[in-house]
Amino acid sequence: MTADPMTRGSAITLLIVDDHPVVRDGLRGMFESAPGFRVLGEASDGVEAVRRAAELDPDVVLMDLRMPGGSGVDAIRELTRRTARARVLVLTTYDTDSDTLPAIEAGATGYLLKDAPREELFTAVRAAAEGRTVLSPAVASRLVSAVRTPRRPGGEPLSAREREVLALVARGTSNREIARELFISEATVKTHLTHLYAKLGVKDRAAAVAVAYERGILG
Repeated sequence: MTADPMTRGSAITLLIVDDHPVVRDGLRGMFESAPGFRVLGEASDGVEAVRRAAELDPDVVLMDLRMPGGSGVDAIRELTRRTARARVLVLTTYDTDSDTLPAIEAGATGYLLKDAPREELFTAVRAAAEGRTVLSPAVASRLVSAVRTPRRPGGEPLSAREREVLALVARGTSNREIARELFISEATVKTHLTHLYAKLGVKDRAAAVAVAYERGILG
């Protein structure tokens, strides 16, 4: 069993995952200028994140969620399936239920928003490295509400991206074609479909389109 990074007395190692180079550069610079952290590498999407995590074996993966070519939730789910040693700390601009709940359910150790102060981010990474759950106040309150009030089918509005996927499904577009048109992976298309099926209370594409027309989601 690998020792906890905090008990080893060595720097906490990081893998930074974000599709924006300027964000990766900023985070790398921030952590490399602070004592107690070492950035091992970067990835620009979820698929690359899984591969790089296997290669580098970081203590913590700083994971964005919405990325072309492979979503963060898919990557978290795959890292969990592989029982990766790394803890995943989500760092994103999105705090909606359709983002936070799937990420936590997939196995993320923590969830922080990108507007978090520098010291809060450092503290969160240290906590994640120790295996402690870290949630921004906004996300924590959403999770508490979700637990206290289970969502009924159709009770949560579709996200903009889910509406885009649904509109393409209504035109008879295949998953592969949807992925190509929206510049996302087929796996991400399937994730969006799973989420919108749950929100609409349906189990397949035809039912999703029918319910969407019935409720006026599709005009």
